[in-house]
Amino acid sequence: MKHFSSNRTITSFSSQHEPVYFAELGEVVEIETNDCYDGQVKTVDTLRGDFDRSRLNPATGPIYINGMQKGDTMCVEVLDIKTGNYGIMMAAPGLGPLGNSVSGSSTKILPVYEDHVEFNEKIKIPLQPMIGVAGVAPAEGEVSTAAPGTHGGNLDTKDIKAGNKLYLPIFVEGALAAFGDLHAAMGDGELSGTGIETSGVIQVRFTKVPFTIGNPIVEDDKFLYFIASAESYENAIHTALLQTTNQLASWLDLSFEDSYRLLSAVCDLKFSQIVNPLVTVRIAVPKSLLPESSQWE
Repeated sequence: MKHFSSNRTITSFSSQHEPVYFAELGEVVEIETNDCYDGQVKTVDTLRGDFDRSRLNPATGPIYINGMQKGDTMCVEVLDIKTGNYGIMMAAPGLGPLGNSVSGSSTKILPVYEDHVEFNEKIKIPLQPMIGVAGVAPAEGEVSTAAPGTHGGNLDTKDIKAGNKLYLPIFVEGALAAFGDLHAAMGDGELSGTGIETSGVIQVRFTKVPFTIGNPIVEDDKFLYFIASAESYENAIHTALLQTTNQLASWLDLSFEDSYRLLSAVCDLKFSQIVNPLVTVRIAVPKSLLPESSQWE
């Protein structure tokens, strides 16, 4: 199995970056990742302003996937995630929606064990590792690894975890994928501005699928999650709703109005994160709705 070291990283997605790793379609690869602080925070004495911010959210890559072309859709099957042995959670004035109520900066270093994270002597959090940054080069320009978008990026969606699949639209030859920002656990919304930030190693498989999408989609055993990001909640929700309604209408041979009604009856709106430069939401669609002939079955 190929091993891609975390000593080759990017802090932006761009078609101008030269690939540093190469993978084949169908190949399983192992990708080592740094934490979102790039290893700069190791003790509680390091606070939110004490590190080089230009190094934040390093993503291992770019990875050139042979056979991926512009206009394709790539499936990233997440096979395994192994986290580091500690996680980091910071609080600071201005960080997260309640940052104005935080009086001073502080850092917690949380031990990570085989099945849980020790928050304190009384509270143990189940270990639920996920990938925060997973993306490909955008169609144009340069996008920070701190930002989400149609290319993926900093989606901070807790369903991007072992056993699930992430589908991404491809904008450039070879995809130029990169991954990072693992969390040992994170709730929907990433409400304080941080998950349990950690390093680790992931195993993924890249494949090409025979349909096109405009925004990332995540699949688990029961649901498809249609993801959208925008500067406002309203715009992110509108994009996700429109994408999902149109897709259901196509798959189920429904009018737009009936698809919209169906979405309201059985689908759920979830907030992935509300703290990045763009907010990210997702619509959960039960796979039981889809016909047996669907590519998702």
